[in-house]
Amino acid sequence: MARPVYYLGLSVTYHDPALALIDEHGEVLFAEASERSLQSKRALNAEPDQLYYLPAVLQAHCHGDADFVVALNWRRRRPLYETVVAGLGVLQADGLLKTGIKRLRSPLPNYKLHHMMACQRNSIAKAALNLVRILREHYPAASVRLVDYDHHTTHAASACYASGLNDAACAVVDSYGERGSLAFYSYRKGRLRRLHEAKGLGSLGLFYMKLTEWCGFDWLKGEEWKVMGLAAYGTLDAKIYDLLSASLRVEGLGIKHDRRRLTEALAGMEKLRRGAQEAPELAARLAYTGQQVFAERMSELLNNLHALGVSENLALAGGCALNSSFNGQILGRTPYRRLYVPPAPADDGTALGAAYLASRAATSPRETVGTMLSPYLGASMSPDAVERLEKFAVGVEVRRWPATIAEETAKALVSGKLVGWVQGRAEFGPRALGNRSILADPRDPLMKDRINQRVKFREEYRPFAPAVLEGYGPEYFLDHQDSPYMERTLPFRADAAKRVPAVVHVDGTGRLQTVNKEWNPRFWTLIEQFRRLTGIPLLLNTSFNVMGKPIIHSVEDAVAVFMTTGLDVLVIEDLMLVKP
Repeated sequence: MARPVYYLGLSVTYHDPALALIDEHGEVLFAEASERSLQSKRALNAEPDQLYYLPAVLQAHCHGDADFVVALNWRRRRPLYETVVAGLGVLQADGLLKTGIKRLRSPLPNYKLHHMMACQRNSIAKAALNLVRILREHYPAASVRLVDYDHHTTHAASACYASGLNDAACAVVDSYGERGSLAFYSYRKGRLRRLHEAKGLGSLGLFYMKLTEWCGFDWLKGEEWKVMGLAAYGTLDAKIYDLLSASLRVEGLGIKHDRRRLTEALAGMEKLRRGAQEAPELAARLAYTGQQVFAERMSELLNNLHALGVSENLALAGGCALNSSFNGQILGRTPYRRLYVPPAPADDGTALGAAYLASRAATSPRETVGTMLSPYLGASMSPDAVERLEKFAVGVEVRRWPATIAEETAKALVSGKLVGWVQGRAEFGPRALGNRSILADPRDPLMKDRINQRVKFREEYRPFAPAVLEGYGPEYFLDHQDSPYMERTLPFRADAAKRVPAVVHVDGTGRLQTVNKEWNPRFWTLIEQFRRLTGIPLLLNTSFNVMGKPIIHSVEDAVAVFMTTGLDVLVIEDLMLVKP
């Protein structure tokens, strides 16, 4: 009898490492970013196959004797430029200090680019070392095979194979892959075919990283989110627009930097950046104008892709697909009729993409993929830890509501309580989608400031998201599109915005989540109970964390946030803790 085969995908990028697992039938069993279990934002330079955590994941999902295919999200054979500068010692610590090296044609200085290359090179060099050791220890009879894939192709696989679409044009836009920052694919009848890959350092991802710096934020911490939030407070600055727009041009399916214009833009923007540190309104204009340039260049690329006649469906992946402000504009700016962005479009998602590619390589292509991927693929809370919490919690009222937890929580929300809500398996990707969420009543115009001041401890210009029951979206949003992963921002209808001011951004938009009853019946029931009490079919939803920390992973993480912030109620499965 043939032994089952499991496909383990690893994102071994130096930022956002992740682990994914697919069985021999193509079912996704597990997918999770390492930052969750490590509780370290972005898990910089960490392995995705942690020695202390990996055995528990395998024990939970891999049963009996089995064989394994380990799939990596980067080619182990490195590009020529990286190999040359590594040989010259440039990618070592003292090498980053070397001067006299010709500046690369990029918004970022050489030392930052070389630091990224060095970290990436080290991550690939130690890829799967922990995993193979654990497999040898726990599955000594297993056959283990390692495969590696082109980075952009793993991005494309993470989008196309999860989409539920039969065909799509696929665009991958990030900071950099093996050869460039852009790749485009045709997806049809279960097959991915690369159409074009851009080469060189022209990059919208690097452009947005530099924009993040100019606005006073840190892209290493993933603070591009702040630029999008701040942009809504700004206006177009003609001088900034001319500098940025002239430095970055689209040529077909490629991005190019004009060396002279880029030099002028960097010099001019550096002067403005120093002023922006003292003038918040200038930072807002920087954010708005940079976002405008980004949206224009992305639109050009996607329209050029559509002109090839590949499909009326678009699958979008890569770090730039996290730009929810632009995602909500794509169907209006391009002829595409349908957009799919996966729940983890950045590098954490390539762990799943690599596992998909390894799984599909072993089977014949599936002409019809089936349903869209549910994002609830991460770890569950430990039942033992929940039991200990119920037994030993001090200073709070502890209740258990096995049949009516959603109804009781809805009542707490209606009364103005701030609720930490933990249910089932964690979401894969950077957004809390109702299983690791902080929830509140969206009707209170002061609720946004209250949460920022009491719980999140973050900047006032960053908005909170509306989680809306499937079917009610058109009542609240103009040009409504379903958004199952909270991946796009849409304009509110003016009359609807007045009813839910806590989730309406200053520009009248909201980054919505469409709540599907089939995927998440308990969260759907909670919002439905809230609707019955208030007539409002949506809740304020934000991630269960404080600023600078990942979304909570364990019962202990949840209790720590609950007890050290202004949360009023903590719900974990059927258990409710209420502060006096």
